[in-house]
Amino acid sequence: MMPVHSWLLLFPRRIDARLAELRASGLFPPDEIPNLWQVQLGVARMWHRVLFRSETIGTCAEDPVRSTWRAKLLEKRPLRFPFLLLEKAVHPLDFSGLASSPERIVAHLLGAHHDGMQFHYDFELLVTHPERLAEVRDQARAIAQGTHPRSEWLADLVVYEGYHRKLLAAVESYLAGELQVPAELRDDPDIVFAAYLRWCARQPKTPRETWAAWRRGEFTIAEGWRPFEARAAPSPASSRVSVRG
Repeated sequence: MMPVHSWLLLFPRRIDARLAELRASGLFPPDEIPNLWQVQLGVARMWHRVLFRSETIGTCAEDPVRSTWRAKLLEKRPLRFPFLLLEKAVHPLDFSGLASSPERIVAHLLGAHHDGMQFHYDFELLVTHPERLAEVRDQARAIAQGTHPRSEWLADLVVYEGYHRKLLAAVESYLAGELQVPAELRDDPDIVFAAYLRWCARQPKTPRETWAAWRRGEFTIAEGWRPFEARAAPSPASSRVSVRG
């Protein structure tokens, strides 16, 4: 029986089955596979990102907006959102991706803009479905070359120039085992799915434990569980800068 609190995830059985699949795959250490409550804490962290770090979602730091009128219009994210929903390129009720089908993750990669190394999270979500990674490669190539029947629309939907060429290069590199995440990003739950799983698995295992940690001042939604001894030890980042962002 699913614990009562798990229904806050909306799709607890689907997520539980996906966690079991990841555990059985042997691709992730068993102690780094979270339980359903820990996944909920990870989802809460993602909501915090949407509310307070929204500039990290659907924007691009390097490439210009395409010159088409649609891309210029869709640069405004509130206007883009309903079209992303229609394309099933986003799943607003599944922030972790654990409840999404492989087909939906493919649609997400092709239709929703990913900046920098953000592709990696979704590639790892598909790691147990290599045929879907091959589908991403083939469709990204067709869109980049203009031979896909919806090339222009999907290129405008992701807004920024060169997106599908970058996606193609990244998925080819990932399939070849050559895609390297920079060392400073390997533990970033926003970028690496394995890091997201690790972050979740480090959190309190039950609502009671979470409440107790919060009351002790050892838990926040943004940072997760950090016991006082961990807070007292300076992090590598803190030794380089005087103020945290």
